[in-house]
Amino acid sequence: MNYESIKLEKGMYNRPNQSFTEVLESLDPSENYRGTSLENLDAFQRQLKRFDIKVKGANSDQVQKFYQSSETAALFPEFLSRAVMQGMEQTNVLNDVIATKTKIDTMDYRSICSNPTNDEKRLEKVKEGDKIPETKINLKNNLIKLNKRGRLLCASYEAIQYQKLDIFSITLKQIGSYLATTLLEDAIGVIINGDGGDNPAEKINVEKPGDITYSDLLNLWSKFSTYQMNTILVSPDVMLKILSIKEFQNPLTGLNFQGTGILNNPMGAKLIKSSAVPKGKIIALDKRFALEQVVAKEVSVEADKLIDRQINRATVSTITGFAKIFKDASFLLSMVK
Repeated sequence: MNYESIKLEKGMYNRPNQSFTEVLESLDPSENYRGTSLENLDAFQRQLKRFDIKVKGANSDQVQKFYQSSETAALFPEFLSRAVMQGMEQTNVLNDVIATKTKIDTMDYRSICSNPTNDEKRLEKVKEGDKIPETKINLKNNLIKLNKRGRLLCASYEAIQYQKLDIFSITLKQIGSYLATTLLEDAIGVIINGDGGDNPAEKINVEKPGDITYSDLLNLWSKFSTYQMNTILVSPDVMLKILSIKEFQNPLTGLNFQGTGILNNPMGAKLIKSSAVPKGKIIALDKRFALEQVVAKEVSVEADKLIDRQINRATVSTITGFAKIFKDASFLLSMVK
């Protein structure tokens, strides 16, 4: 099969607008393996099979297995990137917050905006010959701020060469977990403060400072007129307050929470606890219309250094920013002044 004859080299990491796996897929399309024993593997996984590199389980290989040849060494950066991405996916709640994810190939990016009035949100009947009302969509005046986030690997090849890939990937997943939490903090900062285009979230104060009641949550819910309050992000201290509200203390809610660890509030929104939310704050949003994630660079590693065994000087990084789409698709409820 074709996957056994591909020549692997470090230059495959430097193709413009293509990841290593995308380069492999262009040379060895997965669609060619439908109906075969390899149909559940992507192009990178087929290369692991080709060189008999086992990355999971009690019988996983040692790190040094990637360095048995120059070709297998070219697979190591992709293995590392994937392990970090898995850690991000296991921790990440961004998919519960963002409406869309936009990939760009420039550091200068302007999102679009549309701020219809209440009258413009209503699609009235149009009489024959009358002008159809307009919805204006414009480019934002401000550039979206992009942040580079990353970690420097601080382990020499000699220190990790005999480590099993399974346990080594756990450390990499932890790095991914840290990155996911940091990106969520960035997203929450944009929801609360805006993206630089004079669009911070409207702030609502609770009736009794330092406490929260069911009436406060109803007030928050009522702010969503043309949108739905389908996601709520809360800080850990606020979660404890919410759990003590009597409207949550019924047998069905308790059984669901004890059995799954998932708690939906009485308004039907998904309730998410995160230390990324500032203390005493509740962020409510319609995830379909509130936030755009802008990615200039997915999780990447310094492939050349890893291939050349300069692991202790290689970084894992991503460049990402966030833009608000519709200002009134998110609100901030504060327990403090």
